[in-house]
Amino acid sequence: MPDALHFTNDDEANVLIATDPLALLIGFVLDQQVTVQTAFLGPLKLRDRLGRLDAGEIAAMDPVRLDAVFREPPAIHRFPGNMAQRVQALCAFVSDRYDGDAAAVWARAESSDDLRRRIGELPGFGEMKVKALGSVLAKRFGVAVAKDLVPEHPTLGDVDSREALDSYQAQKRAHKAALRAS
Repeated sequence: MPDALHFTNDDEANVLIATDPLALLIGFVLDQQVTVQTAFLGPLKLRDRLGRLDAGEIAAMDPVRLDAVFREPPAIHRFPGNMAQRVQALCAFVSDRYDGDAAAVWARAESSDDLRRRIGELPGFGEMKVKALGSVLAKRFGVAVAKDLVPEHPTLGDVDSREALDSYQAQKRAHKAALRAS
């Protein structure tokens, strides 16, 4: 297990997403229409505002209160209302399916196909996030069953420093431009 994932410019956020599996999953849910840094700083902001990250507690929260937590300046996400709902749905799923243990998503996977299915079932996780999380699990956490999920193009799994994050973001922009051109 890494000591930190260098997805933000905040050392505390980087440690949190590396050491708290729920924080990592929340970061991936938030990784939509904002920068990687903003998305993965979100779990730290949420933890600081709630006191801790607990899937069952977040799932059981009054949605209006959670929405307010997301909107509190500075907002956790560009779309705080939608993201509060998505994070709450993720937490409810983790709470119900995995007894609140987010790491069980990958720790209990018996094969790469099983892991792909498990990640794909998470609310807010499409094929791109399956590959991205799979890549992080394989390359940063050493999860063997995740190796077959790693795509050929650059992913967050390749990020092991702040410099690598900058390089990844440049490669991601180039990859998206190539996809649009083809």
